[in-house]
Amino acid sequence: MNANIIPISTLFIGINGLVALALSFIVVVERTKTRVWHGESVKDVAMQIDPLVNPTAWVSTVENTSQKLVASQAVDPGALQRKVRAHGNFVEYVPLGLLFIVALELMRSPSWLLWLLAATLTVGRLVYAWGVINTYGPSIGRAIGFFATWFVYILGSTACIYYAFQGLR
Repeated sequence: MNANIIPISTLFIGINGLVALALSFIVVVERTKTRVWHGESVKDVAMQIDPLVNPTAWVSTVENTSQKLVASQAVDPGALQRKVRAHGNFVEYVPLGLLFIVALELMRSPSWLLWLLAATLTVGRLVYAWGVINTYGPSIGRAIGFFATWFVYILGSTACIYYAFQGLR
């Protein structure tokens, strides 16, 4: 039998893995819609070779299929950049946040602390992504997500240092 010694961490690693996948998918759909394969704007790729000028059969098939899926959607010139940043911010902050939770769970810290940190990190990053994707510039979602993540970093770091010193005694 597999006894999971870090069930809370494992749960939130799985949840955050699915959120990362969803944010990645959102970026891929926007890249497909805008046909910006690298960078965040048409200007970023102006000097690159356009794979649709003389496409291979494979490229034509993928392009035709993907455009049928997104063709009816209007293009927002800043949406790709916002979606890339939402995904990028997620992968910047979540791994260390989850590492705090794993370390604290291995140190047998109270489960309420683990749930607090994990839920705050996950909800904070979801709200942040929503705020960044839907609004250019400052937004309530962005602010809530930012402060929630900093809360996790401050409390998680402090708790890790505390439990490290407890373990050294």
